[in-house]
Amino acid sequence: MNGFGKLTLVEGRLFLREKAALIGVFGLPVGLVLGFGLIPGFSDPQKGLSDQIGTEYIAAVGVAIVLASLGLTGVPMVIGQYRERGVLRRLGVTPVRPLTLLLADLTVWAAAAVLSVALVVAVVRFAFHVPAPADSGWFILSILLGIASLFAVGLLAAAVAPTARSSAGIGWLLFFPNMFLAGVYFPTEEMSATMREVGTFTPLGSALHAIRDSWMGLDPRPEYLVIMAAWALVAGALAARFFRWDQA
Repeated sequence: MNGFGKLTLVEGRLFLREKAALIGVFGLPVGLVLGFGLIPGFSDPQKGLSDQIGTEYIAAVGVAIVLASLGLTGVPMVIGQYRERGVLRRLGVTPVRPLTLLLADLTVWAAAAVLSVALVVAVVRFAFHVPAPADSGWFILSILLGIASLFAVGLLAAAVAPTARSSAGIGWLLFFPNMFLAGVYFPTEEMSATMREVGTFTPLGSALHAIRDSWMGLDPRPEYLVIMAAWALVAGALAARFFRWDQA
């Protein structure tokens, strides 16, 4: 096994030891689905949700929460801690380069996000008989672009923050507006036209819209996919430009 594989295995084990992270990534979305799914009539199409099944909508929201939590809070916090503790600097004098650790962490977090999505789909499918995403191709693409865009923004937050605490702080500052404008706290159907338009241009907003559409069997609007790709490319490029392996 090469250095990348060994680091990925180690980082995966460390991730599995974090009970709070496991609850947030796997327990929270399942809990949301189970809690709302037990509400009488919520498993029927809801007029206030563009005729989407209520449980299906909550499942999509759960997926969005996982992507935002990992990308906007987990990524900057962990990388900021590694930099502040000198982990990245010490790796710089070993055959395993700091970039290898970064890629290993991103691989573990992305895998956790994909597994969480699969778990949510399975729970709503077997517990509440909600159909699996009708357009699986678009659904998978929406998930992958959502991961790429939100993780890139998280990396940018980690790149520009001088300390671990400020990395986490920037992550949380990005987290709550994204959640609000994406329609996690309340459906975008209840927002004004201006708020819906603004939310569409956030990485989480475009991801949630694309996920909801593809789950219902609709082709996501091209702008959702373009917006996520743009966030991934621009934020990723800026993160690479300004990233520091050691504290300034």
